[in-house]
Amino acid sequence: MGIFDALTTAVGGLQAQSFSLQNISGNIANASTVGYKGINTSFEDLIPDATTPSRQVSGGVTAYAQATISTSGTVSASTVATNMAINGDGFFSVQASTGTVDNQPVFSGITDYTRAGDFQVNANGNLVNGAGYYLMGVTVDSKTGNPTGNVPQVLQFQNNFVPAQATSSIQYAANLPTVPATTASTTAAAGTITGYGGLNTADFTQNPLVLGTPATPFGDNAVTGSAALNQAATPGPITAATLLSGTAPSNSLTSSFVAGNTITVDGQVINFVNTGSTAGTTAVGVTPINIDISDTVGTLLGKIAAITGVAPTINASTGAITLHTGTAANLSVASNNASAFGALGFPTTMTAARTGGGGIGTGFVIGNDLTAFNNESISGGAVTGYNAAGTPVNVQLRWVKSDSAALGSPHQDTWNLFYQTDPTATGTQVGWVNVGQNFTFNSNGSLSSPSGTAITIPGVTVSGQSLGNVSFNLGSNGLTQFASTGGTATINTIQQNGYAAGQLQSVAINNNGLVVGTFSNGQNLDLASVTLSHFNGTNYLQALNGEAYAPTEQSGAAIAGASGTISGSSLEGSNTDIADQFTKLIVTQQAYSANTKVITTANDMVQSLLAVLR
Repeated sequence: MGIFDALTTAVGGLQAQSFSLQNISGNIANASTVGYKGINTSFEDLIPDATTPSRQVSGGVTAYAQATISTSGTVSASTVATNMAINGDGFFSVQASTGTVDNQPVFSGITDYTRAGDFQVNANGNLVNGAGYYLMGVTVDSKTGNPTGNVPQVLQFQNNFVPAQATSSIQYAANLPTVPATTASTTAAAGTITGYGGLNTADFTQNPLVLGTPATPFGDNAVTGSAALNQAATPGPITAATLLSGTAPSNSLTSSFVAGNTITVDGQVINFVNTGSTAGTTAVGVTPINIDISDTVGTLLGKIAAITGVAPTINASTGAITLHTGTAANLSVASNNASAFGALGFPTTMTAARTGGGGIGTGFVIGNDLTAFNNESISGGAVTGYNAAGTPVNVQLRWVKSDSAALGSPHQDTWNLFYQTDPTATGTQVGWVNVGQNFTFNSNGSLSSPSGTAITIPGVTVSGQSLGNVSFNLGSNGLTQFASTGGTATINTIQQNGYAAGQLQSVAINNNGLVVGTFSNGQNLDLASVTLSHFNGTNYLQALNGEAYAPTEQSGAAIAGASGTISGSSLEGSNTDIADQFTKLIVTQQAYSANTKVITTANDMVQSLLAVLR
């Protein structure tokens, strides 16, 4: 070893520091490069052989690159929906295009890896980052969200078209009032289901409750008039002037009927005639039905009894008359003589509904019964559904309270749900269909039946469009019956899973690493899953142009999956620390200058040696 070895070592030092300067320069230049991983310089000494340690001298130096690929850069938000960053371990799988054929990129099939997530959609529907690498991933089924394979492919979303999906389920949550505010309830008789806001099957030509529900037998309903003026209230002999006058006080009136007066009971007309004797009175069933004005109130009430099937009664003390509906039909009474009929204690016209209902439940509301149905039901909301071809249909829902615990045991709060099948139904055409389920509630407002979280509505058809069987999902505590001041249903959720066909409008990447497409039908559907890979020897990957890396023997092959997670609308910046690089730059500059000083000194010593020869 000697002066010339010192010159050689100093030259090696210059080369090593130049190598370091080159790395520092590259790091600083790429301080703003997305996903860039800086390269540090590692120096190693080169020791010449020596026979003994005491004769060993310090050797030269060489420089090596030290990758920092495993060190993450800062993640920041981006306004581009297809930008993404990896938090933690992992790399995006990408391929570089080797050319184009028919305006479509051609690939070599070699997969590279990068953390530069500045991907954007190009004209062909590929996701390409700023360095020109094409993103790879696994496509997923847009309806189920399940992967369609497990081998990553170059993703392309050009003109994606999603077919229509028929409505197969409705998600529903609502609170039904304990007492619904229906139109009929304001005029209904107290103590009836209608009076509690419910549906009275007697008002329908077909019982619309659950198909096959045993009918509640019709029952008689009584209506009592006001106290009638009778002969007992006006002492004196009964004369011809007090017509329809029998024995006081219960069968005589102080008012007169005259010939030509009529009383119509359930459509049958009773005519008043004046023949001078009761011989002019005819029996019910004989046309016409006549009663002589000289006959008694009892005779008139007997005729009414023959029509309704139940005899009216008279309060012997007050003369108040009680009429009955019977079970055959609702009672309807009218008179063309307001004064005389008023003497009986009733207005000119009077109606009363029988109790109960007739007929087994049909589960349908026909056109003839639409008015009664609307009056005795409340809205349950509406949702737009779709058939298999994507045709939209308006699914209207209405609730009816078919039983009320307020009526006493064994009654319980029960509701029925209907959907509108034909908005234009008339006559015997079906307008609304009962879903076929009794919804019953406990006293605390919780649903007691059905016990599950969903029922199936069979064969749903709306305006001629078939949706098939539809699942009506209530979830946990989705349907309740709590008191409501408004008496209306409070709809918390009403959603369905169908949609029309649609074409892809835009794509975005979410935080689950899924490529989500927004379609013209308003649907946001998963299109692909971005796959991540990792390496056992991450820092031994071979760097490529454009922040990409290729596997080496030292890095090992790519391993599918990674512990890192994807952040959508984000970018990972360079991991270069400018302050650290400037510090290293100063050290490198000083070391480089020191090596030049060694060369100058060695040169002076050589010159001195050469001077000896002179």
